[in-house]
Amino acid sequence: MSDSRQRRDDEKEQRREAIVDAAEAVFASHGFDASKMDDVARKARVSRALVYLYFGSKAELQFAVCLRALRLLRDELAAAAETTARGDAKIAAIGAAYMRYAERHPLYFATLSRFEAHRPETIAAGSSERAVLEAGAAVHDVTIAALRIGMRDGSIRRTSKPMLLAMTLWSFTHGAIQVAQTKSAFLEEVGLSSGDLLQHAIEMAMRGLRPAAVKRQRPG
Repeated sequence: MSDSRQRRDDEKEQRREAIVDAAEAVFASHGFDASKMDDVARKARVSRALVYLYFGSKAELQFAVCLRALRLLRDELAAAAETTARGDAKIAAIGAAYMRYAERHPLYFATLSRFEAHRPETIAAGSSERAVLEAGAAVHDVTIAALRIGMRDGSIRRTSKPMLLAMTLWSFTHGAIQVAQTKSAFLEEVGLSSGDLLQHAIEMAMRGLRPAAVKRQRPG
């Protein structure tokens, strides 16, 4: 590839990333539903036509933000898993890291929640939506790797379907985070905090992962 071609490609990628930066700022300020492509164009200081050249719709911009969110989430969960050796401890660290992620990156968590809530008819190969799903699978791979370590070291019960277990853990944790975020006033009324709920969620999940206790046989 020639230097001029490489320079043009680099400039296109920088412009694309700048548009996604602008979309994040607009979504955070106005909310996804109220945001318009014109708002993104003004924030990015480019024409509306240029925004549509890179992203054919507001949904495509949302998918681009989702990709950023999932790549960062995958990195943060992987880093958390590396802080300890046993499989069960890795899973606990991953759960706590996801909860921190939701607190530190509320736009990303909200964008991912929105993506998970919609139900597409089809997801074409090579589409932006397919790329988001593949990035999500990479996040689950971090949990699956920790589960397999735990199954080998005996800290997690064995299963032939680690993806099912990973998806269940994600669903449970994601739901607990959403309740902690949206029902904090109610939790306070009943003498609880969001932190209490999230900590209890991790403890319950870990109890469910432990191997079944070996029953003691009664003597003679």
